Amino acid sequence: MNMKIDPWSALNIDDYSKLFDEFGILPFDEMVREIENPHKFMNRKIIFGHRSYDLITDAMKHNKPFSVMSGFMPSGKIHLGHKMVMEEIIWHQQQGGDAFVGIADREAHSVRGMSWDKCRDIGINEYIISLIALGFEPDGHIYFQSKSEQVKDLAFELGSKANFSELSAIYGFTGETNVAHMLSAVTQSADILHPQLEEYGGPKPTVIPVGADQDPHIRLTRGLGHKMNMFKIEGREDKNGNKYFSIRSKAAPEDALKGLNERIPGKTKLFEGHVDVFNADNFELLLKTVREVELEFGGYAFVPPSSTYHRFMSGLQGGKMSSSVPDSYLSLTEDPKGAAKKVKKAKTGGRMTLEEQKKLGGEPDKCSVYEMFLFHLVDDDEELAQIYTECREGSRVCGNCKALAAERTEKFLKEHQELREVAKERLDEYGLSI
Repeated sequence: MNMKIDPWSALNIDDYSKLFDEFGILPFDEMVREIENPHKFMNRKIIFGHRSYDLITDAMKHNKPFSVMSGFMPSGKIHLGHKMVMEEIIWHQQQGGDAFVGIADREAHSVRGMSWDKCRDIGINEYIISLIALGFEPDGHIYFQSKSEQVKDLAFELGSKANFSELSAIYGFTGETNVAHMLSAVTQSADILHPQLEEYGGPKPTVIPVGADQDPHIRLTRGLGHKMNMFKIEGREDKNGNKYFSIRSKAAPEDALKGLNERIPGKTKLFEGHVDVFNADNFELLLKTVREVELEFGGYAFVPPSSTYHRFMSGLQGGKMSSSVPDSYLSLTEDPKGAAKKVKKAKTGGRMTLEEQKKLGGEPDKCSVYEMFLFHLVDDDEELAQIYTECREGSRVCGNCKALAAERTEKFLKEHQELREVAKERLDEYGLSI
């Protein structure tokens, strides 16, 4: 297949199953039944895939610490796609996650050529104010990459484990790619891993809600996190079929291995470069001990980050949503009446004539207006199912759907923009100011 995805160009995925086959993303369906109150994106299969989300469901189920982190490049208007990610962050925060939101000004500066002042202006006035208006709580963490010493220091450390060949394989970088662009990619990895630093409570599962175009960042980060850790735990079997664990040193000081051997309960044997554990029946306790020792000797003991992937919305005129085509997307800061007019001009899944519509039924799966209902405008699943069924049966006409979608779009934007005004007055609660 050799499907290419990168975080900086428009991506249109026709077959999401390719992401399962080629990149190892797992289907999300089985995760939903493990969650007590799933987000509507999960029930509606808008969130379609994941990496290691079982670590998050386990943390939520047993009240263990976990984090949620995602970021936004401040290069343009905030739109419904950004709203999706914000809602996922806020939902995880409500489930008990320590929430982090990064404004990727280093990325915008290096990739888009945005000035630092422009990055700050867009970051606050477009993204952060809407994030707060949507319900992000002050106990979360909002920061700019360029102002976070923890992120910059960690990016430098991670850079020692990254090389050009790896970045080229993941992102398609060439000899023409500037070094600042490469550094911004490593900074994204620092964003993802820094919720696990000691000042935020140490190693813990962290989920990154993203669109599929951001998966290269996840893959790079999981690899770098693994390289940064001092130890690797392997399951082994001796010649008699007895199973045991071998804790291998990757870059651990000699004293760290000795300390590990002394701390692990039960039968162990210390070798040069590894410790074998012969009767560990509690893997979680073993893993906890290994991480504690690593932290005591100055390591990070990162937990590989988890991720969720959501489907992309199509543009209002069909095809891709593009910032260069204003009629293809809705901004959260645009005039509500103007947005309603855009919706009324949107491409639908209706037939050419009313007679055909009644005879053949509509095609909601190809309709940008139905997508608006599915993703944003209808919270009630029964109402959504009724709209879908009536469209398929031909008893619902496109004009009615457009009118309803336009009305709800205008109402949402008016309410959201009123909440934005309130959010502006609350910036100091989040350690920010305009």
